[in-house]
Amino acid sequence: MPPSDQPPSPTLPRARERAQTLGPDRPIGVFDSGIGGLTVVRALMERLPYENIVYFGDTARVPYGVKSVETIAHYTTQIAQFLLEKDVKLLVIACNTMAAVAAQVVKDLSPVPVLDVIDAGAVSARGGKRIGVIGTPTTINSNAYARAIHEYAPDSRIHSQACALFVPLVEEGWLDHEVTRLTAQEYLKPLLAEHIDTLVLGCTHYPLLKPLLREVAGRDVALVDSAEAMAEQVARLLAEKGLANTGPAQPRYDFYVTDVPLRFQTIGERFLGRTLSNVHVVKW
Repeated sequence: MPPSDQPPSPTLPRARERAQTLGPDRPIGVFDSGIGGLTVVRALMERLPYENIVYFGDTARVPYGVKSVETIAHYTTQIAQFLLEKDVKLLVIACNTMAAVAAQVVKDLSPVPVLDVIDAGAVSARGGKRIGVIGTPTTINSNAYARAIHEYAPDSRIHSQACALFVPLVEEGWLDHEVTRLTAQEYLKPLLAEHIDTLVLGCTHYPLLKPLLREVAGRDVALVDSAEAMAEQVARLLAEKGLANTGPAQPRYDFYVTDVPLRFQTIGERFLGRTLSNVHVVKW
């Protein structure tokens, strides 16, 4: 691992100054409370193959869901400042908890555009009439998806379901295990009873369960993959602002984490769908 980076400055005058000269070759900054946001990185790599990406996962302080709003906002701001010092042209909040609690805080401090995974999922779900949302208990209890979806589809009916067991099952690698299938059937039962036509996967771990969830939900239910939705939103924004990197140089991917826990490489590569390299440890 390379030497640790120093904590970012509390002020961002240099980042604001550099933001005035945004260039297509500057990286996209993506961050998450842990490694779940790597599904968003994977979708970005597939949708935008020439974009440079810098990812930050706060693996030492995860999970965020049990922390106070003030603490989550503080951590989120700290990470956003770190990425802005890396000369990113765009910030992507890939963590649903961070997005629910602190998206506006990041938008207020950032001199570059900020997109968040909840808004991206809400935009993609707007065509539904009866929309089911699944996520972690913290995300579901925040009601952030329901509020965001209603902004785009005020006439829709939204039914939410917390799925506390999905994250550990995904990290265990039980993506097509009978235990996971039975768990999914139990979680989706009340949503399917409401005859939903759309199911929003409101956690960055859940795209790995998409084949199983599609099977349980049935072909008549449209699945909204928040990672894919985010990649599409990023592609649109970069095109609109003339900031898309069209190559032909090979992109650079850098991954910053605050700890390298047991099984990090295995889980990270499962999420990313490729070898996890250029990993840097940041000691805060």
